[in-house]
Amino acid sequence: MANPDIADAGGNTRPIRRPEPDDLHVAGTAPREPYPPSTTTPIRAIVWLLHLSLPLLGLWLLISRPELDARWLHPPSHFWLINAVALLNVVLGYAVGEAARRRRDARLFLVSLTFLVSSGFFLLHGLATPGILISTPNLGFDLAQPVGLAVAAVLAVASSLRLGRVDFAKLVWIRRTCGLLLVGWGIAALPGISPLGTAGDAPLTWLGLLTVPLYAVAAFRLLLVHRRRPAAMLISLITAYALLAETMIAGVLARNWHLSWWEWHLLLLFAFGFVGYSAFIQFRREGSGAGIFDAVTLSATHRRIRQEYAAALEEVVDHLRRRPEPGPPVAPRLAGRFGLTEGQAAVLDRAGEALAAERELSERLSALVEVGWRARVGLSPEEFLAEAVTRTRQAYGDVRVSLVHQGRVKTTNGTYGLSELSGVQVRGGVELHPLTVKGEPAGVLEVPVGGTRQDQALAVLLAGQLSIALENARLYQELTTLFRRYMSPDVAAALLADPEQAALGGGLVEVTALFADLRGFTTFSERVSPAEIVEMLNRYHTAAVPCILGNGGTIVQFVGDALLALFNAPARQHGHALRAARAGLAMQRATAEIAAERPDYPRFRIGVNTGPALVGNIGSPELRGFNAMGDAVNVAARLQALAEPGTVVIGASTYAGLGAASVTPLGRLTLKGKEHPVHAYVLEALP
Repeated sequence: MANPDIADAGGNTRPIRRPEPDDLHVAGTAPREPYPPSTTTPIRAIVWLLHLSLPLLGLWLLISRPELDARWLHPPSHFWLINAVALLNVVLGYAVGEAARRRRDARLFLVSLTFLVSSGFFLLHGLATPGILISTPNLGFDLAQPVGLAVAAVLAVASSLRLGRVDFAKLVWIRRTCGLLLVGWGIAALPGISPLGTAGDAPLTWLGLLTVPLYAVAAFRLLLVHRRRPAAMLISLITAYALLAETMIAGVLARNWHLSWWEWHLLLLFAFGFVGYSAFIQFRREGSGAGIFDAVTLSATHRRIRQEYAAALEEVVDHLRRRPEPGPPVAPRLAGRFGLTEGQAAVLDRAGEALAAERELSERLSALVEVGWRARVGLSPEEFLAEAVTRTRQAYGDVRVSLVHQGRVKTTNGTYGLSELSGVQVRGGVELHPLTVKGEPAGVLEVPVGGTRQDQALAVLLAGQLSIALENARLYQELTTLFRRYMSPDVAAALLADPEQAALGGGLVEVTALFADLRGFTTFSERVSPAEIVEMLNRYHTAAVPCILGNGGTIVQFVGDALLALFNAPARQHGHALRAARAGLAMQRATAEIAAERPDYPRFRIGVNTGPALVGNIGSPELRGFNAMGDAVNVAARLQALAEPGTVVIGASTYAGLGAASVTPLGRLTLKGKEHPVHAYVLEALP
């Protein structure tokens, strides 16, 4: 039985090798068969070649030294030797034929015919032994052995060829043709019926010149298959083909009834005996004859066999994983389908149990990893727990999570106080594992009771992972809520990912500063009450702040009626000048609606400028403030002071960063504290 594919932890069956266009593709990284590595080592290859060369060396010695080539005439020995070889071939041919029928494989079919046809001709040759059944020499029967080797050589080459999808039923005509050839040869060789039935010289030389190369080609092509798919049965078949080629050489050169003549008879016995011995050894090792010749099959058949074994293993694993409690093994049910022995079925069942346990462990570890990954910034504790429970149920079974509410937690087995949630408890067939946040009880994880110590350890690990993830999710939620009151969501997420950007100190960064204040605020404050001032500021800031945060800005400070926002700080942003310009126009549109309702309200005026500034956290480790200092920020404040209510004035550097924009030039302006005039523009619209 060929070993099945081994499924990985994810449940996918790994292919043995990439599909190949034919059986002679030797490149690639195909996994090796589970045969002893000695069959492919260089030392073994050298020993194998030496063994094959010994018969030829012996033949050369006998021919070159005729005095050593003694004559031994013993017809009974010849009769029984040839008939023994023929009987062995019949057994091998039948066994390979059954494997071919079961696997529907053309190569095995042709190999079976190679054995059967050669056995038929050998039988005819053995029956013609002088002095046993026929008293006179017979040319037809004398030629039976070399002709049988020649026909078998043609079939051997055909078996080594690249054979695609062949209709197995259509191959029967080859077997019938070979049968008719044997019958016809036997009739033609009967004494007194045809010239083959009389004595004469056998023209073996030309037959040997054709036959030996055919066996060499067949052996070489099967050797290429063996390099990709090492197997003991392939080696035995290659050896047999090589010995049959040597048999043909000996038959051409030997003298009848001399030692050189007896040598090729022994070579026949060794050739097919070696295949039979290898089959016997493999049968002893595996305990079954169902898969002895699987290694010889075509690539398509070989892949199909592996898929069948993989499917069988998957069936065992699926049954074991679905089985609620221990029951009878499932592998014996597959024994008849795959021709397995009881021992092999037991091994398959144990392998299925081990693989099922490994796959379950892998899925649980994968669920733990995914739970940790899902505890990310932006996911609320409720969303996290819902996703975590859905994922862990796939691996752990009916998992439930209950959180503490008003000092108590409600589970499927009852309601418990915080003092009762210490340690792992088993109640009603369910394990209760406490969840903690900062060392305090936060909930309970319910997991079905496992059957092994490993199951409980994994449940404890899951509870710990959920506790950490729950704590992180709540912490992220608090930090996000806190940060987003002062800066945009993108900036908050960037600071959570890289807290060093908020460290004490600063650095020179190109920023875009946006200054805004209310023109006429002082006059408005003198004639209204403080409550009305607060109401007006809240209405304006409620409308203006989302415009800044929505474009990625960070509000650095509110000073009375004024505010300062920065872009590209504290987190880096692409197109920060454009972001600030959009925020300024959006602020004017939003506050214009409020001013239309209350004409007595003052109006915002906005200044925007881009340039380098010293940006950082200024203060002490206990209390710090984020700010930006530099000429670029001062210019933004001066432009805001020059702007008319309801307008946005931008500096030249900001205008350069906008690309296309609709502006009204203000010319060269002299600003307070500046030695040189600056160019400024009233921003009308952006594309």
